[in-house]
Amino acid sequence: MSTPAYAAATAKAPLAPWTIERRAPKPHDVQIDIRYCGVCHSDIHQARAEWGGGIFPMVPGHEIVGEVSAVGDAVTKYKVGDTVGVGCFVDSCRECASCREGEEQYCQKGMTGTYNSFERGTRTPTHGGYSTRIVADENYVLRIPPSIPLDRAAPLLCAGITVYSPMRHYGVEAGDSVAVVGLGGLGHMAVKIARAMGARVTVLSTSPSKRDDALALGADDFAATSDPTVFKTRAGSFDFVLDTVSAPHDYNAYLGLLRRDGTMILVGLPDQPVPLSAGPLIMGRRRLAGSLIGGIRETQEMLDFCAEHGVASDIELIPVEKINEAYERMIKGDVRYRFVIDCATF
Repeated sequence: MSTPAYAAATAKAPLAPWTIERRAPKPHDVQIDIRYCGVCHSDIHQARAEWGGGIFPMVPGHEIVGEVSAVGDAVTKYKVGDTVGVGCFVDSCRECASCREGEEQYCQKGMTGTYNSFERGTRTPTHGGYSTRIVADENYVLRIPPSIPLDRAAPLLCAGITVYSPMRHYGVEAGDSVAVVGLGGLGHMAVKIARAMGARVTVLSTSPSKRDDALALGADDFAATSDPTVFKTRAGSFDFVLDTVSAPHDYNAYLGLLRRDGTMILVGLPDQPVPLSAGPLIMGRRRLAGSLIGGIRETQEMLDFCAEHGVASDIELIPVEKINEAYERMIKGDVRYRFVIDCATF
């Protein structure tokens, strides 16, 4: 099926109108008419070939929500008219230990990305949500609870699950003290979700100007790390540090903010190696951990949790023709806190 889209024709080329071919639904496939698609910073990295291995032309987008418009003959989970979403991957090997345990994001043979990947067992490129339609296996589709505004639900499928998964896995509980490093697309979701879990939340940012925004989002406290005394006055203060920053910075300083047996979790991915000292880990029996999105089961759990607690992303809705402008603004940090494409503007 010919499908309107926006694509980067080559590495670093501006995104422009493109037409892609979507497959007709197979027996277990769901065809989705896309209503909204979030714009993730990783879209920029991949469309500009900054992570290597780009498949061009590339249609980015892995925060996809819309309505089921057709189903394959064997589909049992969804019906036409259902409100659904697609996140960062659309398939996996389904056989390895990670897949069997519902942790498909860690598939030992590699998950199939929603875009910039190849359909399993073929050389057919996958294309993402900067388009009007997508077809995906029902087992990799999520149900969007009706209480979440659909445009504000889209970023939950990447930003939301990226911060929810490690907080659940490492055991954030009511009463815990959680520091969120960075207040962007990931950070603002971390504040909301940690608060919904009952944690006491402090935002740590290099920008003192973000104090009011942090408190308005629900943070209990704020500290500007541009003031070097913060790392002394706040030493040993937190049970968890959730680090969402993708620029190189001093992990050792933030480890010192943890209490004994505290955990620092990295979800930002700097483009350069960051030196790490054993001292802050050894002296406080602290942990440094990483986390990558979540599996299908846990992503559905996150969506249901957000619906129960009234959590949704703060967004700026844009027409698709402003996507290149949105990329430039994201690079400058000029978005509160996630761009979302209105796919009715194609």
